[in-house]
Amino acid sequence: MTLKSNKDIPIGGLIDEAGSSKKFKTGDWRSFRPIWDKEKCIQCMMCLPLCPEDCIPSEGSGKDIKRKETDLEYCKGCGICMNVCPVKCIKMEEESKFTK
Repeated sequence: MTLKSNKDIPIGGLIDEAGSSKKFKTGDWRSFRPIWDKEKCIQCMMCLPLCPEDCIPSEGSGKDIKRKETDLEYCKGCGICMNVCPVKCIKMEEESKFTK
């Protein structure tokens, strides 16, 4: 077995075009889907900055900012939003309930 040098190994994670992540809809990787209870939500915005896929949109600004429904085309179902929610208004449900 011949070992490769660092010059022989291709560069991984190369981003050659800004904003290209929008081309890759990663929501179909999901096993669990976040279900958001709008009535229970206190709009604390804890979930927005902690979402690794930036798939929780908002509207407004400053004190008037409001969370909107999760963009399921990009949500991978990691559950971080559920875990950081102080009022537990987000629960994760199996994706198989929604796809038949």
